[in-house]
Amino acid sequence: MKLISGQTPWSDTLLNPPAYPALQGDAYCECLIVGGGMGGAMTSYQLSVNGADVLLIDKRAVAGGSSHANTGLLQISNDKSLTACINTFGEAQGVMFYKLCQKALDNIVGLPAKLEIDPQIIPRSSLLYASKPEDVPTLREEHRNLTAHGFHSEFWEQDQIASAYSFAKPAGLYSRGDAETNPFRTVHSLIHQAAKNGARVYEQTKAQHYEFKEDGVICHTRHGRIFAKNVIFAMGYETQEMKKDRGAELINTYAIMTRPLKELPKWHEQSLLWETARPYLYFRTTPEGRIIAGGKDEPLTDDKQREVRVLSQSKRLREELEALFPEIRGIEVEYAWGAVFGTTRDGLPYIGPHPDYPHSYFIEGYGGNGTAYSNIAAELLTDTLGGKHRPELELFSLTRSSRPSPHSVS
Repeated sequence: MKLISGQTPWSDTLLNPPAYPALQGDAYCECLIVGGGMGGAMTSYQLSVNGADVLLIDKRAVAGGSSHANTGLLQISNDKSLTACINTFGEAQGVMFYKLCQKALDNIVGLPAKLEIDPQIIPRSSLLYASKPEDVPTLREEHRNLTAHGFHSEFWEQDQIASAYSFAKPAGLYSRGDAETNPFRTVHSLIHQAAKNGARVYEQTKAQHYEFKEDGVICHTRHGRIFAKNVIFAMGYETQEMKKDRGAELINTYAIMTRPLKELPKWHEQSLLWETARPYLYFRTTPEGRIIAGGKDEPLTDDKQREVRVLSQSKRLREELEALFPEIRGIEVEYAWGAVFGTTRDGLPYIGPHPDYPHSYFIEGYGGNGTAYSNIAAELLTDTLGGKHRPELELFSLTRSSRPSPHSVS
């Protein structure tokens, strides 16, 4: 599966990333992690901190897959609002999900002090604005639910937005506790630290097939075998090619990054920006004074068609950016890309075991909050492998109903 079209920016921000050998010969481990993206990085780091015997492989280089397309917005709020989560899963489960995301953000913001390579994780506020006046009542209800359950939320009227930004919108929810990151640097910094903690990392090592035994899993690679007590599959969207029950709905999404600006426009706290429309647009800045804009989601096509669409969709994203911030009209776009993006039917990621794959766990952090989901998965699976029961995994079950009832799960 070709995941990305166009030109992505992140590898230019870490010119000499850590490199790892290909596996030669047989190896033994307590836990094999398949995939060197965000899910594998978070989990290998967390397991290594806990002293587990970890081995990680990737068929490409570390951070060589979807991490290149990640735009690095880290938020407590999700594509599925707290109100929608409560309506779908019940109050207890909906709030628990948001609390897990909140804890994940706290964990992620605390990472830079523990890592040798700067991941460029920067705390940010967020503004979710109403795309049209008809969306304002929905925002008010979301604000009430957020504040009622202890999440920070301020309801901003149009004049308050206009005083803080170059644009005016009918209303918005301003919140604190979010962050931005450089996803490429974050993946490399986590795996580099895991390796320093004793994890074994192998690049250019493709798993050709698996044998699921009573006492573990044997992973066959081109030049050897890996005997593991447990396996964590953290292959992102490519997991859909492995399992029969494909849980994700795959689409195309697009993003641009501008050249550095001499001065940023009127942009309160360089907050993360997104909107109530679905699919939505989103915007952020970078430490170098660039702007990232993303969205314009559309049905999945083959990679050749997506390559052609990058040009037109990047033009539309630039127009949307200039409409928000008229003072930067004529801004130059340096990077433009399109990528495969996945969502789930109920808006939650898939994390945990699967009955068809013994001694195995999956991390499928589909949705706009994949980095936070990866951190949640790392904590839940580290505890699980350490013998601690985490009932939260039931919410993320790979075999959960596609039509949940709020009364059956609350």
